[in-house]
Amino acid sequence: MKKGLFITFEGADGCGKTTQIELLKKYLDEKGIKNIQTREPGATELGVELRKILLHYDKPVSNVAETYLYLADRAQHVEFEIKPALENGTVVLCDRYTDSTLSYQGYARKQNLETIEKLNEIATGGLKPDLTIVFDIDSLLAQKRLSGEKDRLEKEGLEFHKALRLGYLEIAKKETKRIKVINADDTIENIHKKVVKIVSEFIDKL
Repeated sequence: MKKGLFITFEGADGCGKTTQIELLKKYLDEKGIKNIQTREPGATELGVELRKILLHYDKPVSNVAETYLYLADRAQHVEFEIKPALENGTVVLCDRYTDSTLSYQGYARKQNLETIEKLNEIATGGLKPDLTIVFDIDSLLAQKRLSGEKDRLEKEGLEFHKALRLGYLEIAKKETKRIKVINADDTIENIHKKVVKIVSEFIDKL
């Protein structure tokens, strides 16, 4: 490929997307396709500090402040990690991006969706994913999958996570060309095969 490809992976905590990103990276490595794996929040040095606040700050955080912290992380991430990689012809595999903010801070936190879309546009400079894979799973099952100490957002109640899931599905309905939904209530191997099929077919069309 002469140009880079920007692929994002979305879904609720516990959906298994991080495992699938790692498997896809290994697959692309074996195929000799130049790629990087990154995430939000926390891909840059500034992002690491913002991630600590966003996920582990133990005092009240306003919904608006939370949104702007994610946007600050994204602006830094796009400018110093994602855009340079794409310009270098690299496939970027990103764990969360703008759809996360729409789903978490928009649908689940009930902030204005149009406002968040405009803020995402500003933070990213208009950079949109070429392909997005959403791993859909029952909210209660996703919660049961989580192990270890939960972060701020993982601790939110079941209704929050149900709203989050519906948010992802609503976004997917609006952007069927970009977003592909995979049932995450399956074996790791079966899900990986589906991911590879989607990504391979997309690359072949380029």
